[in-house]
Amino acid sequence: MNQTAPVNQNAMPPHTDPQKKQDALILIEAIDSNPNGDPDLGNQPRVDPKTRQGLMSDACIKRKVRNYVTLRRELGEGYEIFVAQNSILNQAIEAGYRAAKIDTEGKKGSIEQQKTVADLMQTRYYDLRMFGAVLSTGDYQAGQVWGPVQVAWGRSLEPIDLATHTITRCAATEGDPTKENKTMGRKELAHYGLYAARIAFNPRLTDKVSAADLALLWEALTRGWEVDRASARGSVSCRGLWVFSHDHPLGNAPAHRLFDSIAIARATEGAARSFADYRVTIPTDLPSGVRLSPNLAENWPAPVEPTEVAA
Repeated sequence: MNQTAPVNQNAMPPHTDPQKKQDALILIEAIDSNPNGDPDLGNQPRVDPKTRQGLMSDACIKRKVRNYVTLRRELGEGYEIFVAQNSILNQAIEAGYRAAKIDTEGKKGSIEQQKTVADLMQTRYYDLRMFGAVLSTGDYQAGQVWGPVQVAWGRSLEPIDLATHTITRCAATEGDPTKENKTMGRKELAHYGLYAARIAFNPRLTDKVSAADLALLWEALTRGWEVDRASARGSVSCRGLWVFSHDHPLGNAPAHRLFDSIAIARATEGAARSFADYRVTIPTDLPSGVRLSPNLAENWPAPVEPTEVAA
């Protein structure tokens, strides 16, 4: 393998170049938290039933991105969220037809009309531009957008210990003089889990993603956990985000080979309870045409500014 050539510091960082294939590995730490509960199992943290490793859905990870971008209100036009909290998707698609000034007179739009609406909606909605979506769920249809960013499920490096804790509230919802004025409840959590997930960006699936869009993705993946605190996610953090950037838009090396080159091993014995219980070794020798970003979770770049997205 050949040593990667040094990056020109005055040039665009490779991991924000939308003309390059990008493969990213993210590490998410959960301490006494429930990073992704399963509603079909009493909201217990998701696990692989065979290995007891914790699981984190792609929807959970993408929700952090969506919520973070929603909080970046100053970014303005072009950074709305399509799959937003409490949104009605079919109404948004109908609004896309109105914005495109297309009247189908109650009939299904033509292929050309649907593409026009889909293109307009991608310009308006950040998550549609990045992740794609099905836009044919109602009377107004705009086909399907195949997003260039694909997020795989996360998996904890080791089995996680699940715990159910009973809690009490010293108040009742209704008055009853025959009963004690308390309410019982439960909290489901995992004592510790270090989750790894893989993220891919395919530049050949889009011509609408800008450098600012890509920079915002990495920004949201590192910072989104910080603004999504809840009692069940009081200590969920991004501990690592490394991006492999390929010079060729279809890639210069297999993604699995690049991910395997980041070695994550135990540094202590016994049950892991902190990130310090692991040792992460980053490769110094990469395949030709591949560059590796520094750990973006530790080296936060400056937030994307409205002037960058306007450009």
